[in-house]
Amino acid sequence: MIFLEIIVGILGGIVGGMGMGGGTLTIPLLTIFLSYEQISAQGINLVAFLPMSLVALFIHVKNKLVDFKSTWLLALVGCIFSLGGALLANHMKNNVLKILFALFLIGLGIWQLIEMIKDNKKKKNK
Repeated sequence: MIFLEIIVGILGGIVGGMGMGGGTLTIPLLTIFLSYEQISAQGINLVAFLPMSLVALFIHVKNKLVDFKSTWLLALVGCIFSLGGALLANHMKNNVLKILFALFLIGLGIWQLIEMIKDNKKKKNK
């Protein structure tokens, strides 16, 4: 079991370090392959995200890829609504959280597919 958790951490860290949100991979891996409840997987992901995001942030700041002037409002609003989301998640049943997360991932996948198709059309037109 510890070996699988290490593999999940490695994969989530790689994806998270690239700025793509390691939780989109970590949470399904924890729930599907390690049989964690959805709320536990989300909590574990959030705790694991803190050190991973600090490392990734350090590297991106070092490479001058972060515009702090544009970030403060996003961070403030995100912190406020994350509190509301956490309180809401604690009052939901595990199956409801799984369904909502699955819908989120499906929606994200559809959006990414649409963006990829648009980019391909733009490249063909040039």
